[in-house]
Amino acid sequence: MYESLLNRLYSKIQSVTSKGAFRLELPQPDVIWSGNRTVLRNFGDYPKLLRRDPEKLLLFLAKELGSSANIVNEKAFFIGKWEQDIFKTLLQRYLKEYVLCPICGSPDTKVEKVKRLTFLVCEACGARSSLKGKFV
Repeated sequence: MYESLLNRLYSKIQSVTSKGAFRLELPQPDVIWSGNRTVLRNFGDYPKLLRRDPEKLLLFLAKELGSSANIVNEKAFFIGKWEQDIFKTLLQRYLKEYVLCPICGSPDTKVEKVKRLTFLVCEACGARSSLKGKFV
């Protein structure tokens, strides 16, 4: 009796955690090269999907690539040639560090500033976690 209840509970917990983790899927980066510049054509989709400021996301990508960047018509232009896989990895890292709740894994978060401190507030579980960096 006890084992059947425990197995039932375990299966419900597994299904809840797996739903939250895969609910937010990032689109594939659409990258083209123009001379010595890399153009991320679908850059405008990411800030809308992640509910973050486009300038902060661009700042994160530019700093991680060690390149200068700017936004024109929802496209991001980076100096240098960068592969699609690099953008995919960086966007996944941004999602993990600055969007997903570290407690429940929900992407339903918002950034809240209190004086000089920045917090990630989860709208699903109510958790409040401190954030480092200026990319939020």
